[in-house]
Amino acid sequence: MADLQQQLHGERMFFGPFCLSPSERLLTRNGEPVEIGGRSFDLLVVLTEQPGRVLSKRELLKRVWSDVVVEDGSLRFHMAGLRKLLGDGTDGARYIATQVGVGYAFVAPVERHGAAIRPAPDDEARPGASSINVPARLPHLIGRERDVTFLVERVADTPLFTIVGAGGVGKTSLAIEAGHRLAGTFEGRVAFVDFSMLENPAVVPSMIAGAMGIAVQSEDPLAVILGHIRDRPFLLLLDNCEHVVEPVAGIVERIIEEAPGARVLATSREPLRVRAEHVLRLDALDYPEEPAALTPEQLLTYSAVQLFCERATAADSSLVIDEDAARLIADMCRRLGGMALPIELAAVRAATHGIAATARQLGERFSLGWSGRRTARPRQQTLQATLDWSYDLLTEKERIVLERLSVLVGPFSIDAALEVVADAEIGSDDVAAALDELAFKSLVAPDRSRRTGTYRLLEMTRAYAREKLLARREGESGAVARRHAAFFLAELEAVAEQDEDVLQDTRPLRQQLGNIRSALDWSFGRDGDLRIAVRLAAASAPVFLNLSHLIECRTWCARALAEIEEVQRGTAIELELQAALGISLMFTRGNSEAAGNALARALEIATLLDDRWNQLRLLGCLHIFHERIGEYAAAMGHAERAVQVAEAIGAPEAMGIAYSFSGISHHLAGDQKRARRELELSLRKSPPSARSRTIHYGFDHRNRSGIALARTLWLAGHADEAGRLARQIVREAAQLDHAVTHCIALIWSLSVYLWMEDYAAAEQDLAAFTECAEVNALGPYIAAAAGFRGELAIQRGQTGDALGAVEESLSRLRAARYELLTTPFSIALARGLVADSRTDEALDLVDATLARCDANGERFAVPELLRLKARIVRFTPSAEDASTLLDQALTLSREQGARAWELKAAADLAALR
Repeated sequence: MADLQQQLHGERMFFGPFCLSPSERLLTRNGEPVEIGGRSFDLLVVLTEQPGRVLSKRELLKRVWSDVVVEDGSLRFHMAGLRKLLGDGTDGARYIATQVGVGYAFVAPVERHGAAIRPAPDDEARPGASSINVPARLPHLIGRERDVTFLVERVADTPLFTIVGAGGVGKTSLAIEAGHRLAGTFEGRVAFVDFSMLENPAVVPSMIAGAMGIAVQSEDPLAVILGHIRDRPFLLLLDNCEHVVEPVAGIVERIIEEAPGARVLATSREPLRVRAEHVLRLDALDYPEEPAALTPEQLLTYSAVQLFCERATAADSSLVIDEDAARLIADMCRRLGGMALPIELAAVRAATHGIAATARQLGERFSLGWSGRRTARPRQQTLQATLDWSYDLLTEKERIVLERLSVLVGPFSIDAALEVVADAEIGSDDVAAALDELAFKSLVAPDRSRRTGTYRLLEMTRAYAREKLLARREGESGAVARRHAAFFLAELEAVAEQDEDVLQDTRPLRQQLGNIRSALDWSFGRDGDLRIAVRLAAASAPVFLNLSHLIECRTWCARALAEIEEVQRGTAIELELQAALGISLMFTRGNSEAAGNALARALEIATLLDDRWNQLRLLGCLHIFHERIGEYAAAMGHAERAVQVAEAIGAPEAMGIAYSFSGISHHLAGDQKRARRELELSLRKSPPSARSRTIHYGFDHRNRSGIALARTLWLAGHADEAGRLARQIVREAAQLDHAVTHCIALIWSLSVYLWMEDYAAAEQDLAAFTECAEVNALGPYIAAAAGFRGELAIQRGQTGDALGAVEESLSRLRAARYELLTTPFSIALARGLVADSRTDEALDLVDATLARCDANGERFAVPELLRLKARIVRFTPSAEDASTLLDQALTLSREQGARAWELKAAADLAALR
């Protein structure tokens, strides 16, 4: 009993007026302690540990009297005393049922509170395991202990294990149990991916990333996944892979090749057939071949019989399983071939109509020959027959409701069920009543784990019901699909009407992705409704952006814009589609012309609609777009217009956003005095950073203001203050869980530390920047990381390979139309060329950079370029005088308020003279 007390540490169990606390060895009735003997207390603990399950006399004696040898009489004596103490049988109270010749079962409903059952020491997870993304394990996994032990021993040393078996055999439950037990081995890094909700194979990588909690902001979700797990242990549980086996196989093979610490445990009806795959073929539960030759105690040792009894007594706590019933149950398990799902369905039916009646019906509807085969197809036939049998027992209304529910993917609410199922034929009250019956009969599963009041259909039940729906009269499935799409369109549009903070919690959104995708697929399909499709794509765009499913967002928005009707052009619908398309293109495909055109069109619509907040949002996106491609004059124009729009709005948040654009533009244009004023104003007006606001605007403008101010402060001569602010802003960016914002903060903090020659801080931020860029597959930032690495080496006097690294980085950035870093990298390259005695090349590079800055309005670095040129011309035959160039640098630095550049130029001029 000590082991059980340890497992139940901190847990309390409530039944009737009683509360049982095993760790305190306390039983109370209505809050008052109850005097109970030690053996009786232990007996009660064992019974309530598995309510509804019949425990044999032998098992009870072994568990409660493990230290002495006793006879059955002692068990009967204590059981009688325990029943009397509980008031069993008084005023209809029922706690303990006797199964004649078998044993005893605790039959009252039990609620558990406090700490969950702790795993045994060898299962216990290390710190952090409690946060694993794995569904709740079953309280008691019957008949799979050997399989669980096998997986726990082998998975950690095997790149890929696939649990293969027929539908309904118990693959998912086994994988979940193994995941919980292995959590400690993988330091809590375990993620469960349920592909049964997925209908589009192209979304497999994004779905894996979502289950891992990874925000994907690039074209290649798999690269982001690999970036997160390449150098650390991680366990992926991939469930229901059979209908997406090809994309899953390709992804798993990449993970095996490139992430040596990662392990994959998959479930499928067929092997993935990739290198290094180990297969565990999951057979049916054990069942007796000749039940008549065994005693009731022997029958209960078979896992199939145990499962039937547990499910049946759970469905009806008053159900009595005597010797005759035990034999009938064992025979039904044999006929069902030990398959878990058909057994559970039969058990629930037995609880309703009796064991003998269920056995007769089972014999009428199942071929006895099916149960003995071991290949997949006959087992599918057994499952099909089980569902046929359950379906035949439903009323006509229940059948129609079940069929129509099949259009719902994953968890669904009662509201969704009513809206999708009800029509002129079946009213809402009928739907609600039928849903209760279907849940009772285990054809619809209530999701009690999250206490959300949601339901779901098991995968095989949904597929079965879907076929029945398609076979009904013409137009039936289309009408249901239309109501399904209309419901989720209304839900998404209602969310859009609320504050963007509604999108802060991504869990409810992620649960409905399957329904959103299904609705989009139907709406754009052959028999769909394009008007609904276009609205649905616009309404779902914020969800895809919020969950970082940028490729999906881009795909649906582009498809909707290609199908949009003339009456929808120039409306808020087209605005949202164009804006989302522009943002997703900019993140996934770089600063392309298509991204700029989409954002410009969205701004045009917002202006026509006099939608000032969306004007401000889109001016921000366009400001950043033109800044990134080096069109600083255009960016300045957007910033000036944003200030006008913000003043018209009059809200502090609007002013904070607009002056962020303006301050950054003036900083890049070289007016550091005005930049400082406007950036400080922006920070005063801006609300605290929030991920939902960052997603809405595409960027975190408060964060950008802060890091730009750090650069401005350094240029103004306040180096210590600049360094402190840079560190603060980088910390805040990291907390947003938004890779692009984090990278932007790190890019500009790196420039501050390199200017300060604080190489230790630069090394630290460069490592963080490199990891963030590579993990999230952000192409331009990966190229920038190599450039920063070269610049740091050059500043330390280590040219060598650094020159080639900076040159290659510049080439890649220009190819991606990312010009924001080309000036500082050109300065670094020129310095390296001078150090390498390649002064002519250095002079040509500086002249070209000065010409580009003069043409595009990027003036902040011109004083430093003039100072660098003055140093170069002293070693080359040039018509220009170094002293003149330094005088120009001094004058321009003072005009800009760039005290740091001024001091450097003055020092060089003094040395020259």
